[in-house]
Amino acid sequence: MPTALSHAAAPLALRLGLGRSVVSGRLLAAGLAASMVPDADVVGFRFGIDYADDLGHRGLTHSLAFAACVALVGALNHRALRSRFLTAFAFLLAAAVSHPLLDALTDGGLGVALFWPFSSERVFAPFSPIRVAPLSLEGLLLERGVGVAVSELRWVWLPCAALGALIALLRRKSKRDSRTSPVGQGPGSPGAPQEANMPAPVRATCDRSDDVRSLDPGPACPVGEVHGLQAVDPLP
Repeated sequence: MPTALSHAAAPLALRLGLGRSVVSGRLLAAGLAASMVPDADVVGFRFGIDYADDLGHRGLTHSLAFAACVALVGALNHRALRSRFLTAFAFLLAAAVSHPLLDALTDGGLGVALFWPFSSERVFAPFSPIRVAPLSLEGLLLERGVGVAVSELRWVWLPCAALGALIALLRRKSKRDSRTSPVGQGPGSPGAPQEANMPAPVRATCDRSDDVRSLDPGPACPVGEVHGLQAVDPLP
């Protein structure tokens, strides 16, 4: 497995990309916990639970079903996390699922029971570039720990940082485009030519009807005569 510290890279990258307005500080803290909680199964070693057992390390706690349960529990408390239900669920699901996916990319140990309870088979990814971390602190402090740190920096932290930066750039670009794009191009819209909003020119005409319009008499119509309106085609 990658170290517990490196499992935090995925939720941190999502926070970087989505921003504080989407991922609150409390939701981020919950995401960090969700990304690490699958490794709570290591306590099974103290109780004699075999590594390959469903309750063993990389067993049921590393499944998609377990990740969904973790996300659901967190989403039900979305108000405490200062988030919406769907936002909290999606973020926590991504954080929790990132743990078994990263473990599947390691080059040692057993695979992950990703599809439990439908299958107890342990699986690895076709590509396994991450050096597996020792389970003991002593192992991390030895020379092997240096190789693990370099491997995680290359294959976990740098890709996650790049993904978070890319999401952030796309989010900001989308905001800029929404602010600068015209609403429409039809008559009356901000981007439409002003001539399209001007009424057609009219001229006064004289007749003998009783339909009196509220138009001041022009010089061509004697006072007391009725005035009508006739549209005049605009000049080309």
